[in-house]
Amino acid sequence: MSKTKNKKYNALFLGLLFDGIGMLSFTIPLIGDFTDIIWAPVSAWLMTRMYKGKIGQAAALFNFVEEIVPGMDVIPSFTLMWLYTYVFKGKGKRSAIEIK
Repeated sequence: MSKTKNKKYNALFLGLLFDGIGMLSFTIPLIGDFTDIIWAPVSAWLMTRMYKGKIGQAAALFNFVEEIVPGMDVIPSFTLMWLYTYVFKGKGKRSAIEIK
């Protein structure tokens, strides 16, 4: 497996792990929402480390809001960002190359 594919799937694994950690607050009723006060800034920081540039910063802001607002933990923001980066964004690049 090439380094690019390895990096791609490592990011997917980490994203699934981080989304799972974010959803753990649902396992402890009422108290779990308070754990989001700690997890929200940590997950936003992790998002900026995984995805660089303006798009990573925008994703981190979305992730922070999603984690800090009670009941929104079901949104898998890391996985959605991975899909955007490696699936949807990549398709646009391939079709542009194929047209040439």
